[in-house]
Amino acid sequence: MNHFKLKFICSLVLLTFTARIAFAQHHDHFPAGSKASATSYAGQQTRQIKALSTQEQQDWLDGKGLGMAKAAELNGYPGPMHTLEYAEQLNLNADQRQKTQALLLRHKAAVRDLGALLVAEEKNLDRQFAGKTISPAQVSLLTASIAELQGRIRAEHLRTHLDQTALLTDGQIAQYQVLRGYTN
Repeated sequence: MNHFKLKFICSLVLLTFTARIAFAQHHDHFPAGSKASATSYAGQQTRQIKALSTQEQQDWLDGKGLGMAKAAELNGYPGPMHTLEYAEQLNLNADQRQKTQALLLRHKAAVRDLGALLVAEEKNLDRQFAGKTISPAQVSLLTASIAELQGRIRAEHLRTHLDQTALLTDGQIAQYQVLRGYTN
């Protein structure tokens, strides 16, 4: 066997060995021939609500943005939280600060209430699956309700950006874009 073939075979064996090690590290170590395999869901079966992590539940309950206002934020419509964060750099006047603060408080109350409803619906869905009492009709009703709540939450986030934008001057909106790193 020539040197090139030997080098090629050694490289192939090393590559195969490395791939097998990587695969073994990526998956839990089940006995050879076992049909069980770890999934990305492993460990989530112990959650209170299987579809939501504790952090996700808290984010909904806290009224966090969760990226729901990106269509507004990234297209030049500031949000109240960051507007207040940059109040000095934006030269907000007293009236703008007061109205922005009121907008933020109203918005947070609305999305927290909706988030609590969403978490409750997810909990109900989970409870019915866990109790083996769910029907196809209930799946349709509960998932439609969850989707509707998600839509209402997103709409609230987006409308708030519209309301905030109406409180600012064109110059403040342009400066906001710079401060957020969206433009130079």
